Amino acid sequence: MKVLIVGAGIAGPTLAFWLNRSGHEVTIVEHSPTLRSGGYLIDFWGAGFDVAQQMGIVPELRKRGYIFAEARAIDRNGRKIASFNPEAVIESNKRYLSIPRADLAEVIYDALGGAVELLLGDTVRDLVDDGKHVRVTFESGSIRDFDLVIGADGLHSRVRKLAFGPDEQFEKYLGLVVAAFDAEQYPQRDELVAMMYAEVGFQAIRLSFRDDATLILFTMRHDGDIPIERTEQEKLLHEKLGGKGWELPEMLAVMANAKNFYFDSASQIRMPAWSTGRIALVGDAAAGPSFLAGQGSALAMVEGYTLAAELARTDDHSEAFARYEARLAPLVRSKQDAAQRLGLAFAPKNRFQLFVRNSVLKTMGLPKVAKLAMGRSFHDRVELPSFPEQTPAH
Repeated sequence: MKVLIVGAGIAGPTLAFWLNRSGHEVTIVEHSPTLRSGGYLIDFWGAGFDVAQQMGIVPELRKRGYIFAEARAIDRNGRKIASFNPEAVIESNKRYLSIPRADLAEVIYDALGGAVELLLGDTVRDLVDDGKHVRVTFESGSIRDFDLVIGADGLHSRVRKLAFGPDEQFEKYLGLVVAAFDAEQYPQRDELVAMMYAEVGFQAIRLSFRDDATLILFTMRHDGDIPIERTEQEKLLHEKLGGKGWELPEMLAVMANAKNFYFDSASQIRMPAWSTGRIALVGDAAAGPSFLAGQGSALAMVEGYTLAAELARTDDHSEAFARYEARLAPLVRSKQDAAQRLGLAFAPKNRFQLFVRNSVLKTMGLPKVAKLAMGRSFHDRVELPSFPEQTPAH
């Protein structure tokens, strides 16, 4: 079949990899003129790690990724409040690493080896599903027919809007915004330590990377409109975080010169169905669990793999779409439900929540407690379908 995938992030190229293995003719269209860079650091584990292993990309992920030795909570003066050593859990589970999201996306795309068509600087303008094909009108003006269209275009999916309706029907805002940017030659460094400073309404994290690079990450409570332009986003961050303690003044000062700057709402996508006709969704476009879940990229890979595996089993796309959703919807919804309870860890609403956050982090410094609290999170309660050796004729 001829399949159009909209979006070249994590889910789209993963799906393309496995569809290509089944002999489908795949096109990826990406709105950005280049493959995207920047974003935040993600923790990568669980069933997503299984998919990465089957793709043969784990060695490259390990080369680019990090194993952080400590997560350290500090006060406004930089004094340690609590410390957690991830090795307490990782020792018994080597299927874990932290990696910049853009690096994960690049490794997945490189695994395609040029086997799929890539259209950059374009996206879909209109979709018409006549039951036999989907006629796609692109922003560039070209018109092409595809057997299937898969929306892998993230939280603000154009495919979802065109095929299912406006964002307001499906997006659940969790009351926080997330900002991340790179800082070159930032003067303070703590190698392989996640430095975390939280007060009521926000958290700031500093992570030291290779080549004298630093990632700065803010999570912040915000009740108003979400600004679209970078200048307005930076203005909001200065208004909310200016005058706070620790290194906030230095962080805000270097923000303007950051080459890679990411800003978005912490939101979830909850839909009654992930497909309609010959159009389906994967990744955040279908069921974004939000930044707070901490596993969106790994889940996106699981969804891409599972959808491709189900399409490889049958000529009936409707049957494949239904099995894909039935396999994964319970897992994704459990992740979404859990994420809604984690807001106090990323941006406490009040002094009591701040106290609870810090107290929990202190208990995580005890290895047995850490293993009990986090051990199960390294194993997703989902069984990946085997990938058929023989695929049906399409």
